[in-house]
Amino acid sequence: LANESRPCPCDIGDRFDYGGRGQEVQVEHIKAYVCKPPASTDKAVIVIHDIFGWQLPNTRCMADMLATNGYIAICPDFFAGRKAWKPSDDWSKFNDGLRTRDAGKINKEADTVLKYLKEQCGAKKLGVVGFCWGGIAVRHLMMTYPKLKTGVSLYGLRKDSDDITNLLNPMFFIFAEKDDFILLHQVTLLEQKLKKNCKVDFEVKTYPGKTHGFVHGRREDINPQDKPYIEEGKKDMINWLNKYI
Repeated sequence: LANESRPCPCDIGDRFDYGGRGQEVQVEHIKAYVCKPPASTDKAVIVIHDIFGWQLPNTRCMADMLATNGYIAICPDFFAGRKAWKPSDDWSKFNDGLRTRDAGKINKEADTVLKYLKEQCGAKKLGVVGFCWGGIAVRHLMMTYPKLKTGVSLYGLRKDSDDITNLLNPMFFIFAEKDDFILLHQVTLLEQKLKKNCKVDFEVKTYPGKTHGFVHGRREDINPQDKPYIEEGKKDMINWLNKYI
């Protein structure tokens, strides 16, 4: 996350007025939003929220979209009860708050969710997608859990791009060309590292003219010029998941 004065950009987008099609459940020590497709399936996708938490309507809309495409979609509270960020919060304290929400320290929650998907949902083929903070979390999980057959990271990149070449399974990275918080040279460096060292399939795609959060944070009726790219991002995400799950 590159901008020092605004350490996280997820408040750029507009919040959907959206109630969701799924339901909230208690999964051991955390809560989660779950949406299932009409037909029975053993395919599931974990949806990892941004800093605004698991109840953000925009993220639940993405989970519902995955369900309409045939996946059990679960968006757990990876903050495990800790308060989600609000746009009105004091941004000068953001980095302190982020230290208690480390995207690389979510294994307990991931274990809980994977157990639930297996035992309660009958899921056998698993993937993961995440947005911003969640996109960084996806990268961590894809280097940790071989049972996750693929991952999609949407605008998730640390300022000092850490080594992610030890991916266990294929991964798709979505970025925005006009992202003031993830700069193009960082994306280029990431792709260079992957090309040099990564041993699994990957793709890095930058969408022209778009800004951070465009896939799940913008409303087409307010920003009609975004609509084709929003739809393209969703289609690309689904196509990648379909390819590997």
